Amino acid sequence: MISVTVELVRGRVVTPDGEFADGVVEITGDRITRVDDAAAFAGHDLPAASGIVLPGLVDVHNHGGGGAAVTTGDPEQVRAAARHHLSHGTTSMLASAVTDSPDRMVATVAAAADAAQLGEVAGIHLEGPFLAAAHCGAQDPRHLLRPDLGLARDLLAAGRGHVRVMTLAPELPGADALVGLLVESGVVVAVGHTEADAATAERVLSADGNGLATHLFNAMPPLHHRDPGPVAGCLSAASRGLARVELVADGVHLADDTVRTIFGLLGRDRVVLVTDAMAAAGMPDGDYRLGPQAVSVVDGVARLAGDDGSGSIAGGTARLLDVVRRCVDNAGIGLSAAVVAASTNPAAVLGLDAELGALRIGLRADVVVVDDDLRPLRVMRAGRWVT
Repeated sequence: MISVTVELVRGRVVTPDGEFADGVVEITGDRITRVDDAAAFAGHDLPAASGIVLPGLVDVHNHGGGGAAVTTGDPEQVRAAARHHLSHGTTSMLASAVTDSPDRMVATVAAAADAAQLGEVAGIHLEGPFLAAAHCGAQDPRHLLRPDLGLARDLLAAGRGHVRVMTLAPELPGADALVGLLVESGVVVAVGHTEADAATAERVLSADGNGLATHLFNAMPPLHHRDPGPVAGCLSAASRGLARVELVADGVHLADDTVRTIFGLLGRDRVVLVTDAMAAAGMPDGDYRLGPQAVSVVDGVARLAGDDGSGSIAGGTARLLDVVRRCVDNAGIGLSAAVVAASTNPAAVLGLDAELGALRIGLRADVVVVDDDLRPLRVMRAGRWVT
């Protein structure tokens, strides 16, 4: 007979429905089997309270970390990046490809699919190549293309069912057919690197009621009262419950006041916190790569390499727990709201909210214990402590 281990984790427990100042999460095997106030566990041999207990975080926009990039076509690089973020509380992440030549993009997706098959990543995010040149950001403009259904099918095939999200510019010729293919394939349509008008952005995001705005405000025209553009379209779709918006709330991509405003406008349930992390996440300043592009990191800020240091922001260097901390400490977002935006909501984007993304009975036991400064102490994935 196989015995199943039962473990109790005690501390300040944060759930989507509220907090327990002194709570306990009961874990049986790889599942959460009870979440309650410590007083309700009378008669149990309870451990001492230790730290703040959060669900494992879910990052749906991540190009690498710990010196490893998911954009090289090397499965071990994908796994190494995932392990780095896992050690800092991200128990599920997508491997995000960037725009590159078709052959290299297919190789990148195939490598990420290998990691997904092993359960190291939760799937693949395609950021490109069907993006607007005028707002390419750190995407290599040499490889930007108009929507091509043949190439899209090749990328989906290389992903072997693991492609979860694709970012595209909906104003490009052929975008509607591409959106149709993605929806038919069960891939979340994300609007980004775009100069679409508000109506086009909103229409595409509303295609299946589960749209996503890729790093809202970044790589798109700013909101203007007479020409509202994609920002307004994304906010409108999200306000109607048909989309969610990514925020890279790391203090570099967005001002803290902007983050606070979007949480105030949309509420916690429509915001998805992401890192847009690249290989330099958790690493010293220096020279790195983001797909085909050379990147220089100075004072923790990644930019396309250039002589004057004024290149486009080229991804992030924070981990998702760092983003949660920034939201709480600098943007004034409540801890529960920030955690929902970094766990429950991204899990819902991926259609995995019945499996992970919260401290709830029946979900996978992904648990992060942090100190009062929201720095990681212990990380559990599927009932096993990994740090």
